[in-house]
Amino acid sequence: MPIVCCIGVVYGVTQLGDIVYVVCARSSVIKTFTDTLSPLADIHVKGMKDPRDMVVSHDDRQLYVADWPYGIWRVSVDDHRYVKWLTTDPTTDTFHVNTLSVTSRRLLVTSWDPPRLVEYSTTDKELLRVVDMPSYVRFLYHGVETTRGTFVIGHYGTGNSQNERQHAVSEG
Repeated sequence: MPIVCCIGVVYGVTQLGDIVYVVCARSSVIKTFTDTLSPLADIHVKGMKDPRDMVVSHDDRQLYVADWPYGIWRVSVDDHRYVKWLTTDPTTDTFHVNTLSVTSRRLLVTSWDPPRLVEYSTTDKELLRVVDMPSYVRFLYHGVETTRGTFVIGHYGTGNSQNERQHAVSEG
């Protein structure tokens, strides 16, 4: 398996067609590669500070990049235009962007603090729902929406006094 050097800690990897996209911590660059990991042109996102995750929507051919804790960037895979799609203020907002997942026309944002899921429409940025976690969930790492409309989450804290300090995967 070939090894590709990325300066920094890799936080997000996604693929659309035969192009692989990579973001690294504390970088404003999205690295691009062929699916055989040959380097392509970088995408520079001026203003992006600390990407923590990235997903791609096959429906609208957009990358969504979680810029912790400041918001979400939307980047076109076709012309590399970008926009600060969602802005959060870490001192006043009720959630901090951590990780992302995408379904058909919906973007699911995982907030580390407080632990909650926030779902938006990718077509018009409409807030669709907010799902607060039970009090025993201390940290929410990642979430995905199933085809049945439920969520599967990875988290720390279980509510069970014998193993409350364990990590878990739950559905709800």
